[in-house]
Amino acid sequence: MRRPFKAEGPTRDGPRSNREIRIPRIQLINAEGQNLGIVPTDQALAMAEEAGLDLVEISPNTEPPVCKILDLGKLKYQTQKKAAEARKKQKIIEIKEIKMRPNIDTHDYEVKMKAIQRFFEEGDKVKVTLKFRGREMAHMELGMKLLLQVKEDTQAIAKVEAEPKLEGRQMMMVLAPK
Repeated sequence: MRRPFKAEGPTRDGPRSNREIRIPRIQLINAEGQNLGIVPTDQALAMAEEAGLDLVEISPNTEPPVCKILDLGKLKYQTQKKAAEARKKQKIIEIKEIKMRPNIDTHDYEVKMKAIQRFFEEGDKVKVTLKFRGREMAHMELGMKLLLQVKEDTQAIAKVEAEPKLEGRQMMMVLAPK
């Protein structure tokens, strides 16, 4: 039975190192960062062992591949740290929802507007939903007027991502921070 073809290149846990490098000649960079030119792989391995470090493939796709003498454990640790730092700096934008009714009282409206402002400060998007019940469906213009009022009040801090639109018994609009 034939074994499946294994692609050349980095293994699952990082770049190829030491005996995994099976190419006869490589471009070698020593521990100090000096380019030593094209060297036979066994000679490069001997130099790495002599220095007490590893021979690590840096650029496998070049001809010949570029390898460097360095500490593999230290390289893996630094890559792990960089990845963790990148994850820490990521900001996930959430969509917060504010629900209103067409005949909302002024104080309730002000409370909702403060909440919207707080969401924008946190960097989140806001979906304003207006629900119509029963006979309120006959007065859609009141709902549209209210959503346009929200749009006008948040104009300084937000931009409209989705214009007000009617879906069934609800009217929706999506706002994003500027």
